[in-house]
Amino acid sequence: MSKTTTIANTRSQIWRFRLVSALRTTLACTIVGCTSLYGPESIRHYLEFPAFSYVTTILIVSDATLGDTLRGCWHVLLATLQVMILSLLSLHVIGPEHFTNRVAALAVAVCSFVVALPESTHLMTKRIAFGQLVIVYVSTVIHGAQSGVVIHPIHVACSTALGAIASVLAMLFPYPRLAYFEARKFYRLYTENASERLNCNIETISASDNSTADGFFTQAKPLSTVGAKLLQSIRSNQDGMLWERPQTRIFNPHCIGLEEKLQDLEIPIRGMDIALSSCTSFPVGVIDEELRGVLLNCRGKFNSKLGQQANCFDPFDATTATESMKEILNKNLTIAYKDLPTSFFLYCMQLLLDDLPIAKKAEDMAEKAQKSGDSKIREFVMNLLPRYHNLAFAAKCSLSLGLAVLFGLIYNKENGYWSGLTIAISFVTGRQPTFSVANARGQGTAMGSIYGVICCFIFQRLVNLRFLPLLPWVIFTSFLRHSRMYGQAGGISAVIGALLILGRKHYGPPTEFAVARIAEATIGLICFIFVEILSRPSRAATLAKSELSQSLRTLQDCIGGIAINFPSQRDVPTSSSQALREGQKRLKSHVSQLQEFTAEAELEPNFWFLPYKGACYNKMLESLSRMVDLLLFVAYSMEEIPRLYQKNGVYGVDLQDRVTENLELFKTRVGTMLKCLEAIIRMKSLRKLENDLKNKNLPCDVESGEYPNADAYRTLSGNEEVDGITKSFLQLLEEMASKTHANKDEEMLKGQLLLHYSCLGFCTNTLMREVLKIESEVKELLIWENGSTEVNLKEVYWKISALRSQ
Repeated sequence: MSKTTTIANTRSQIWRFRLVSALRTTLACTIVGCTSLYGPESIRHYLEFPAFSYVTTILIVSDATLGDTLRGCWHVLLATLQVMILSLLSLHVIGPEHFTNRVAALAVAVCSFVVALPESTHLMTKRIAFGQLVIVYVSTVIHGAQSGVVIHPIHVACSTALGAIASVLAMLFPYPRLAYFEARKFYRLYTENASERLNCNIETISASDNSTADGFFTQAKPLSTVGAKLLQSIRSNQDGMLWERPQTRIFNPHCIGLEEKLQDLEIPIRGMDIALSSCTSFPVGVIDEELRGVLLNCRGKFNSKLGQQANCFDPFDATTATESMKEILNKNLTIAYKDLPTSFFLYCMQLLLDDLPIAKKAEDMAEKAQKSGDSKIREFVMNLLPRYHNLAFAAKCSLSLGLAVLFGLIYNKENGYWSGLTIAISFVTGRQPTFSVANARGQGTAMGSIYGVICCFIFQRLVNLRFLPLLPWVIFTSFLRHSRMYGQAGGISAVIGALLILGRKHYGPPTEFAVARIAEATIGLICFIFVEILSRPSRAATLAKSELSQSLRTLQDCIGGIAINFPSQRDVPTSSSQALREGQKRLKSHVSQLQEFTAEAELEPNFWFLPYKGACYNKMLESLSRMVDLLLFVAYSMEEIPRLYQKNGVYGVDLQDRVTENLELFKTRVGTMLKCLEAIIRMKSLRKLENDLKNKNLPCDVESGEYPNADAYRTLSGNEEVDGITKSFLQLLEEMASKTHANKDEEMLKGQLLLHYSCLGFCTNTLMREVLKIESEVKELLIWENGSTEVNLKEVYWKISALRSQ
């Protein structure tokens, strides 16, 4: 298999996935169109709102499997029940004849708040309910008392049900599209991808020159990107599999889940990537023919293991893994103190072969399984109680929809639906690039409407054939939803814009309807932007900077918690490693949030603000992501080293103090540096800092470069100091490797200890170098934001500290 086979296969599989999704979406829309246009009169009588049938279909079917569709139908049922109760109650109390523009807007706002408030309600349920509420109350305003209390809610419920039924039928014909089979396809592709990445990594570290190594390393980068996409595809099918209930056919429910299995496969491979990026030149001096043979042998066994898992999910033969581990330990004894990157590469290879749960310990999973019932009950009760962020979300939805309906009805009473419907299906619980999303929705609405008008002009003499041009348009917009320019928001708006013109009858001249709907959509989007700015006044660039400081603070806590505990009893819990794992999860969450803010800031317009320095943030994100992975390896070694010492009693006690000293030196240097960087990032601007210090008497001449208590602000001076700290650690590894033992068991134990210690040495070395990279990017960011030619970070931090001390 060539190095790029899975890239081509993945692209082909994703293309087929999207094409099948587009065809099934087309089929669902065809069912809705034929039923609403040409169905029996007794059925069409209840389908007064075919537009919402199309909307429901698009929301459910897009990129869905049968399990996702069943889940979508469940959301439709819940939304319809809520809307029926709220609308019937309000219409009965107020009376349809009393509904004016303001009363309808107020009713939409209040009911939307009630629907959006429960945190346990799925976002899909809320979106569908929002749309139904808009239609019910606007229709009541248009038709007044003649429609009665029940007729509009029933018509909306029937139209929504048509969209849900069409979605299910489209997923069943010509054969069911099961999430289980989709996940299995992507799983097989991922195992092939992991095999190719390992092959590239082994070829890179064994390369005879730099050009060959660069070639294989370059090939591994797109494979890593594809692997991440495959993981996301597998993850997205997990919920659908729960609705189809085939998960017992994939893995034993008492074992670790599929997603965790893949993480334990992915993290060591990413560790290999980090090890290779730390190699300065090729060929690597410690790689001889014997070690290359060990690596090739491990590669063959790993590929065999992946083949077993991909085909029938059988467990891997532990005997072959043990033999491979002995080979790795024997080679590591001679290279650990000579080349840390290569030693760490072997460490990751051992993790792959032994299938060790580095991301989640087995005892933690057992404890989680015991507490799963209580935790689920507690989580359910907590979800019923409103929280601040959910109150804010409910208020935002309520105000946006209320204003959109009010101004939409004032502008054009007959088409007042579309201002509210445009934004009803677009709400998200978190942040989103407001202006970019609104722009994409506006462009998509205009583009779809224009396409519909053109098709109406072409088929003006063949009215019954107007529906045919929708079929290629649905397919086109299904792919458009995955584009960078339009995304989900623009693609959905484009397909709905055409569906509303070509898939309906008796709406008047198409051109007038298109213009009116575009105007109403613009009104809705303006209300949406206005409320978003009121509810979230902070720019994404500002939040990204704040999240960066939080990430550095959390990273500082994680590094401060690195320590090796040597408990006197075997069952004493390793509190330090558990605290580090919890800190790593918090750091991962902060980094993920920082990535979202960075992506949003790059999409949003700058207006009168300073252009966003996305390149700096992306480089810091790369460094932080590496450190998130490295902390997992550190936590795992922190857990394993004490256990290995317990097996051998007092072996290596003379080295423990020296290892602790090296770790403390590392923690002091890196912790101080992160503290300085965090304070500098929190600073608003150099100009404000100078103004605050202008009237204060400083105890020294800042311009001279001499600062009081300079040692308190000392940080890493550069790669030379990093090499110095690492060198003392390498000396300890050499002493440990030179010790001889009487039997093979003790020699094996020494090899395992050496492997974990070399992992700690490599991780601490790489963590220091990544912090130096972040320091360089922070300096560049400071120069960019303050328009300076040069910035002295030590001087800036001293000024911040002097201001705090006053």
